[in-house]
Amino acid sequence: MLLKRRPPGIESTPVALKQGLEHLDQKAVAVLRWLNSNKVDYVVVGPVAAAVRGDTDSRGPVAIVPAPYGRNYERLSGALTGSHARLRIPERKPGRSDEMAAIKMTPEKLSRGSRWLLRCESYDIDIEVRAARRAGAPAGTPRYQELLFEAGRFELAPDISVEAASPEDLELYAHLRRTGAAPEIMISRKVPVEHETA
Repeated sequence: MLLKRRPPGIESTPVALKQGLEHLDQKAVAVLRWLNSNKVDYVVVGPVAAAVRGDTDSRGPVAIVPAPYGRNYERLSGALTGSHARLRIPERKPGRSDEMAAIKMTPEKLSRGSRWLLRCESYDIDIEVRAARRAGAPAGTPRYQELLFEAGRFELAPDISVEAASPEDLELYAHLRRTGAAPEIMISRKVPVEHETA
């Protein structure tokens, strides 16, 4: 009888980070290490990417854009299912924490969504799928290949490397999280009123 291989789980063991990266949250590093051990291809785009790029005040969940191909979605959904991912439902009332709902993650469901707010045990992860897809992404949102091309590779520890989005893309994703739409520039010209001469 063949046993199905279980995906690696999230390890909470602290990691000795490279010099200059000591400000990174160990929970975020655990999530990145877990994604790497599950062989998920992704680009980090949220506050953790800003922290990797040197912003010592940046705090928040690990936000990623996964590579948009079937096997990657399979690996990511298998890792999420193996770590008992639950959907975070942000609660707007003061003094109350986020609520969570059970969800069965599949590759198809993962690829159809635009943004998933998930929690695996006590680790938060946001998955931005809208940028990975070609259709359905807000205008101005880079596709995965563009995002990866502009990203920088950072080694957090001897066995943990990540691709962090460019500063321009980090600004774009911060705007998307705040407003739900890509920024637009509207140019209007004032048309001079012609005066009639008598």
